[in-house]
Amino acid sequence: MNSPARTAESATISRQISELAQMRAVHAAFAKFAVRENELRRLQIELARIPAPPFGEAARAEWLRGQFRSLGFASVETDAIGNVLAVLPGEDRNLPAIAITAHLDTVFPTDTALQIHEDRDRIYGPGVSDNAAGVVAMLATAWAMIDAQIRCACDVLFIGNVGEEGEGDLRGIRHIFESSPWRDRIGSTVVIDGSGNDAIIGQALGSRRFEVIVRGPGGHSWSDFGQPNPIVAISRIVSRFSQTALPATPKTTLNFGVISGGTSVNSIPEIAQVSIDLRSASMEELERLEDELRGVIQTELPAKGRAGEPAKLSWELRKIGDRPAGELPEDSHILEVIRAVDAHLGIASQMRRASTDANIPISLGREAVTLGAGGTGGGAHTVREWFDPRGRSLALKRILLALLALASADPE
Repeated sequence: MNSPARTAESATISRQISELAQMRAVHAAFAKFAVRENELRRLQIELARIPAPPFGEAARAEWLRGQFRSLGFASVETDAIGNVLAVLPGEDRNLPAIAITAHLDTVFPTDTALQIHEDRDRIYGPGVSDNAAGVVAMLATAWAMIDAQIRCACDVLFIGNVGEEGEGDLRGIRHIFESSPWRDRIGSTVVIDGSGNDAIIGQALGSRRFEVIVRGPGGHSWSDFGQPNPIVAISRIVSRFSQTALPATPKTTLNFGVISGGTSVNSIPEIAQVSIDLRSASMEELERLEDELRGVIQTELPAKGRAGEPAKLSWELRKIGDRPAGELPEDSHILEVIRAVDAHLGIASQMRRASTDANIPISLGREAVTLGAGGTGGGAHTVREWFDPRGRSLALKRILLALLALASADPE
């Protein structure tokens, strides 16, 4: 049951959203979102054709820097690890800033053929939804705020961040909140990722990723038969660990994503390895699974052989990813704002849990949500990925209203 104070705050926020939506400049921005769809579509296709694997986002970052400059931002910079930042100054630079961010990278290696094409309403190709759609939505929001010349109380920081996907391990947003000059200045953060307009991701799904590497002497399949085989050892580890008990609540999963090793069919390999992804809403479950994994490896590959001699196989467990779990309080201000915006726009929104850039600020006790860029999409993380922009303008209205409310925009 809501307390009287929370009910009063909700009413105040709803009134604020209504006043913002009635502004002539905001009305004009809403109308132009739909009118500019062809331009947004062009930008999305142009961006999707620029390769941006984790640790290889420089070309896409330079493209975004140019877009920010063309919109008229006076302050645009690329930080030490490749994030692109643009600032709309507020009336009081001492107030906490509001950040809006979208990741630049994709899951696809540099040599992936980026064959972006259109078929009727849909755009097809690697990364068109995740996250070309998100970056374009951020740009559309920036354009709307600059064009409308709405005065905000605080700074609004636009960030094209690197390293969200895969082994990037959220390195771009980590840098912002751990090492950048903005780390203590950001109040709330809105992350734009993928398609859709009805999800509110305020629950951060934690994950840990490992590589198990097994090494041995190797040899010829005939003359060295009997030498221990790293592929067999890796297979036993996979088989044994796959039987680990997983709770339904909190939901916890494990996955073997990549397995490799060996050079030819008639060679005993010198090395084999497997990549493992562990996910849970609970950090305690992730800790337990990591301990279980170490136990399985030590059981299958003891340090000494049966006669006490040194083992011929050695192993290494490398952590290649660590995303913290967390959850926003139900009464957090940013959730109240998003819910009020959704109620005003008639969006039946749903709270969801996922692993996004919002994991970092949420795990630090800061307010952050992830929202979709509108439209619909499918085939994420495959070369068959697609995005249908129909309905994009509703999501852009949602993002703009939320940002204006969080930044205490002046309805006058």
